[in-house]
Amino acid sequence: MRAVTISDRAIHVTDRPAPEPGGGEVLVRVRACGLNGADLLQLRGAYAAPPGAPADIPGLEMAGEVVGLGPGASRFAIGDRVMGILGGGGQAELCVAHERILMPVPDGLPWAQAGGVAEVFTTAHDALFTQGGLRAGERLLVHGAAGGVGSAAVQLGRVAGASVTATVRDPDAREQVAALGAEVVAPEGFEEHGPFDVVLELVGGPNLPGDLKALDLDGRIVVIGVGAGPTCELNLQQVMVKRARIFGSTLRARPLEQKAATARAVERSVLPFIASGAVTVPVAATFPLEAAAAAYERFAAGGKHGKIVLLVE
Repeated sequence: MRAVTISDRAIHVTDRPAPEPGGGEVLVRVRACGLNGADLLQLRGAYAAPPGAPADIPGLEMAGEVVGLGPGASRFAIGDRVMGILGGGGQAELCVAHERILMPVPDGLPWAQAGGVAEVFTTAHDALFTQGGLRAGERLLVHGAAGGVGSAAVQLGRVAGASVTATVRDPDAREQVAALGAEVVAPEGFEEHGPFDVVLELVGGPNLPGDLKALDLDGRIVVIGVGAGPTCELNLQQVMVKRARIFGSTLRARPLEQKAATARAVERSVLPFIASGAVTVPVAATFPLEAAAAAYERFAAGGKHGKIVLLVE
């Protein structure tokens, strides 16, 4: 099979042996796979693949067709369209995944969009509702809302009945994010638009003092991105006075049981909205697998609205 590989902190597309599904696993012919921030960190040598995942084939999400079943796998049949989160290995013509972390692709959803669903919507749903406890009628602030997770979070907040405010640095992307259901503001001075019950932090440490200032009593801050830096100076007295809670979360290294639970939550609470069109999967650009290096360059350049997706012929 052809696969994207990382060697000497550079992207290559090379021939690799096809994987074989183990117990409870399925073999998937990949049709589309989204790029994510973790892939860029892995390229830079800052985010190693977890045990059991290919060490040098990136790809945390994919969508494709089931072409093989490992021992005991029975949830899906040959030919079923599936998508899901992986520990790695999704950016290839073939990959294996445990059947419990896979989800069915809604009828009619194109491959480009399906390839960009699993990571961002699972991450956003887990952060907002499992970690942050977002409820209808509350006020949500999403930082960095033009990206894949941010766009997903804006929409999930809206359909859950929250009032959503989003920060977007690129003026050209603000109208697109507003169309998803948010009041869009510039990152500078976002504190003045509070108070907020939940803040989804996708930018990093520099925002935390402002997040805390903008937080309402009993508010929650969920940190799932640190692209602007992981550290800050925080006034713990403000944390105490506001009875604030700060959560941090990643998905990649979680055990199978926890990943399966997040997949079932997305199946129940998110896929019906995607199937109906109430929630969309913005795609900024698509690239063929053989142009993976260019796709990574586009992802790293920023200034995009939605997902960068590799299409696998």
